[in-house]
Amino acid sequence: MSTDEAIEAPPAPAGPARPRPRVRPRLAGRAPAPPPTGTAVHNISAVTAVLLALVAVGSVVHEPVLIPPLAASAAIVHSVPRLPLAQPRSVIAGHLLSAGVGYAVAAVLGSAPWAAALAAGIALAVMTVARTPHSPACATAVVIVLNTPPPLTFGPLLAGSVVVLVLAGWAASCARPSAPRYPAYWW
Repeated sequence: MSTDEAIEAPPAPAGPARPRPRVRPRLAGRAPAPPPTGTAVHNISAVTAVLLALVAVGSVVHEPVLIPPLAASAAIVHSVPRLPLAQPRSVIAGHLLSAGVGYAVAAVLGSAPWAAALAAGIALAVMTVARTPHSPACATAVVIVLNTPPPLTFGPLLAGSVVVLVLAGWAASCARPSAPRYPAYWW
């Protein structure tokens, strides 16, 4: 095989030339279209309001109430309210089960990054068995192992916070008639 043969391009196909796809649609991939502006503003406002309410409660009780997993949960409840992981059963039970796992792992293995990773995996397994899938709750187990908050104050604050998140999702869906109904099921 000569060098000239290896470089030659195959002949162009017969028939009309197909236009090249524009770059932007190719970058978008198969992701869903963005929500209408009104829906996006409603969702963002609702998430921000509920998270600010958690910060306010934390200020009053002098305890951190807003933790990163709760922000992720609020985003899921308000952005994709029909998904199973956004339903109250998954949000509430997922966080509470994961908190229990986090405290158990911290008691047995201590507060180490590897123990936090193990707690997240165990929390996911427990949520799977309990049919309460909620991915942000895995991070609750991690937060507990790494920070070891006192269970008698953190537990009730976490329980109250997840209930507030769920009720805020329900209220936001009722406030906007065109919004998808939340929850799809309570338990």
